Amino acid sequence: MLDFIGTTVLVAAIIFSINALTGAMPINSSQRIALSIGAGLWTGLAAALSGANLLLGSNPIGPPTIGTVITLPLIAAAVAAWISPSVRATLLGMPMPFLIGLNVWRVAGGFFLLLAAEGRLAGPFPTSAGWGDIITGVLALPVAWLALRGQGSALVWTWNAFGMLDLVAALAFGIMSANGSPLQIIHAGEGSEAVQVLPWSLIPTVLVPMYLIVHGIIFAKLAQNGKGVPA
Repeated sequence: MLDFIGTTVLVAAIIFSINALTGAMPINSSQRIALSIGAGLWTGLAAALSGANLLLGSNPIGPPTIGTVITLPLIAAAVAAWISPSVRATLLGMPMPFLIGLNVWRVAGGFFLLLAAEGRLAGPFPTSAGWGDIITGVLALPVAWLALRGQGSALVWTWNAFGMLDLVAALAFGIMSANGSPLQIIHAGEGSEAVQVLPWSLIPTVLVPMYLIVHGIIFAKLAQNGKGVPA
């Protein structure tokens, strides 16, 4: 039952977030459709790799495969924003309150705690990832409201740093507790095994890169605001 509910929530979060992000970008309809198709295909690829058990820590190609799936979107977004003024303008053209509020979906981090209660996750990973996401998600709307009013820039910066560090810590704990992985340092029962298979693998392979990119854009917009550029 937990997998059924998780699949429903995660797919809804991905579909909603992709459509919301492309809808908030100052681009034309053709570009919006192309981005949505590209994001959908990437999500399908991530799901297919997981379905073929190519993301398992015990699989020799598992760690480099999941590492590639996580980092490639980050590198692509960073390089595109660096070399293309139009891409950079498009990303920075999304409203700050919207980008912050999108993180409300991270209250679904409670699934990590439920998986741990079922004995399917263990060690520091589910506690760190679960509570970190819940805190980030619960505070997202109040912080977005402050940003909408042009207030609380220090709080926005703190919230954004916390949200990004939560994702980085979750990735680190997940890698270090993946059973059978050559990078395993933490040996704690099931470790991070549940997030190496569907539906939970959609979190590190799709949602985490997306939210890291969102956090990066928010930091860039905060820097813009510090130079007197409107959000």
